[in-house]
Amino acid sequence: MNIINESGILAISTRLQRLSEQLRKDGALFYKSYGIDFEPKWFPVIYTLHHKGVLSVVEIANEIGYTHPSTISLLKELEKQKLIRSKKDKVDERKRLIVLTVKGQELIQEMKPVWAVMTQVLSDIADNQNNLLKAIDEAENKILHQSFLQRALQLKSENES
Repeated sequence: MNIINESGILAISTRLQRLSEQLRKDGALFYKSYGIDFEPKWFPVIYTLHHKGVLSVVEIANEIGYTHPSTISLLKELEKQKLIRSKKDKVDERKRLIVLTVKGQELIQEMKPVWAVMTQVLSDIADNQNNLLKAIDEAENKILHQSFLQRALQLKSENES
């Protein structure tokens, strides 16, 4: 066991990042095994547009839970790959609406069988005695009500008084 694993809860962010990077790397290689050139980081946008159709940049950012700047940089990449395109909102000219291109829609059809296999494998990985997905849901819900920073500052102030 390495020191990060031994450090327990203090290294949770490091361990989640490590797990995430491993899943992303393997995911990219698995897409390649199907002859699909796809970056896992594109998944949230592509999947969201597949299910929601046309969305504004702000709506996409809210759906995937990313900051506006992070979302815009992802959208630029996807536009460069010709997987999405933007059009002006007829009602509000300032608003850009994002849609999948034909190439993006064809890619989704190619990826559906890959997603089926991935769903099975990830379900098996997460289905432990302490279900990983359920635990993440619970932790995210707690953070939604009071962030890590808010909790830490509150405890600091209680300890100082």
